[in-house]
Amino acid sequence: MAWARGLVGALRRALSKEAKQHVGTDRFGNNYYSVPEYKNWRGQTIREKRIVEAANKKEVDYEVGDIPSEWEAWIRKTRKTPPTMEEILKNEKKREDIKIKSQHLYEEEKLLSKGSKEELLAQPVQTQIKGHASAPYFGKEEPSVAPTSTGKIFQPGSWMPQGSKNPNQ
Repeated sequence: MAWARGLVGALRRALSKEAKQHVGTDRFGNNYYSVPEYKNWRGQTIREKRIVEAANKKEVDYEVGDIPSEWEAWIRKTRKTPPTMEEILKNEKKREDIKIKSQHLYEEEKLLSKGSKEELLAQPVQTQIKGHASAPYFGKEEPSVAPTSTGKIFQPGSWMPQGSKNPNQ
């Protein structure tokens, strides 16, 4: 069945004048292609496509970091030109430097907090939820069993809602 899909794809590409051009390969072995804008056999203009052929052919084996962010930006058309290997290496070095600096800052903050018991970073505030504001017992310790009323003539069970809109029933 896979051979039929390949045959149909090859036939479609041959008839549609779709020619993908190899743009680059990343360090994971993924290949990136660009299909320039072209007119099909009916005269319709087909927009440019950017395609990645993953080194891992199975979707199950795909991980989040398998496509570098520079190539992903190119695929999503947020950048016009494909990234160069020098650019990718430079950005990876920057990311590593940031990781090292943040780890160093975290350890320094940890050492300072041991000596002074005062941390540089504020701890999140712990709030205590006592109930919803629309609840009749909001702000009280717990709901009361005795009925509450603002009037002095309150009788429990004396009010009954009407079943319909007609008051004569």
